[in-house]
Amino acid sequence: MTPIANPVLAPSPWQSFRFRCANGLKRTSGFFLTNPPALIGGGIMIIVVLACLLAPMLTDYDPNRRVARPHVAPNAEHVFGTTRQGRDVFAQVLYGGRTSLTVAFVAGTVATVLSIMIGITAGYFGGRIDQWLNFVMNVVLVFPQLPLLIVLAAFLGQVGPPVIALLIGITSWPWGARVIRSQTMAIRQKEFVLAAECMGESKLRILLIEILPNLTAIAAGSFVGVMMYALINAAGLEFLGLGDPTAVTWGTMLYWAQSAAALYTGGWWEMIVPAVTIAVVGGAMALVNIAIDQVSNPKLKAGAHLRRWRKLNKAIQAKRQKR
Repeated sequence: MTPIANPVLAPSPWQSFRFRCANGLKRTSGFFLTNPPALIGGGIMIIVVLACLLAPMLTDYDPNRRVARPHVAPNAEHVFGTTRQGRDVFAQVLYGGRTSLTVAFVAGTVATVLSIMIGITAGYFGGRIDQWLNFVMNVVLVFPQLPLLIVLAAFLGQVGPPVIALLIGITSWPWGARVIRSQTMAIRQKEFVLAAECMGESKLRILLIEILPNLTAIAAGSFVGVMMYALINAAGLEFLGLGDPTAVTWGTMLYWAQSAAALYTGGWWEMIVPAVTIAVVGGAMALVNIAIDQVSNPKLKAGAHLRRWRKLNKAIQAKRQKR
């Protein structure tokens, strides 16, 4: 009598979850370690975010309280000096970064969710749905966004950071929606989508399970791009005085520095520090966006392989000439 082989047990949900997490972590670490723009940009973003989150541990000063004389130059006690009102610039950069980065994150989330919903719906269903949604995209794209934001902010009065985040998010979705729409139109002709339709799968399941995972890189690139755009635009609106001047953000720091004529009175650090911070964080986001584009764009992938092939070919030719 032959012994009965033990059946292969299916992995438990917890094991499947651990495997997926480990695989995702491995792919994420590989993405950053093998991509210099992602490594540099991601490293800068991690440092900035951690510094803003750990602001109470890095400084003892309240960003809204006067702690020294006006326009004290940078020194050991006040690393970035003080403002015209005698507030610590370093504390304002850390605490203001919380608000500015939150505005960028919320605007990016709103714009990405809208672009995915509208783009994937228009690309998959086609017909009149695609025509109407594409018409809405074109209408929103026609309006210049920055003047539109200025008009809306001026109409609403001095708006706070949450309203600015919503305004930027609601007006920033068409670019990502057009890209997602075109990619969805290409994916819907793939064999696995046609097979799911033949099996009678629901439209919602096809959109969420079959098509959406293939748009992850494009959605991530759109999210980072809107975050960068929102960070700069929010600072611009606040610098023009259309934001809440009582809120501590990088944009309101520029507004108060300009109102106090910091560059003309010798307090250059009050203007330069937030301006450089916005530029550095925006550049880090741009590097991460470039890295995502290199992963999701087949042409850029081919370019990297071609450069490697040319390098190897030159080495082979050099060895042949030596012989």
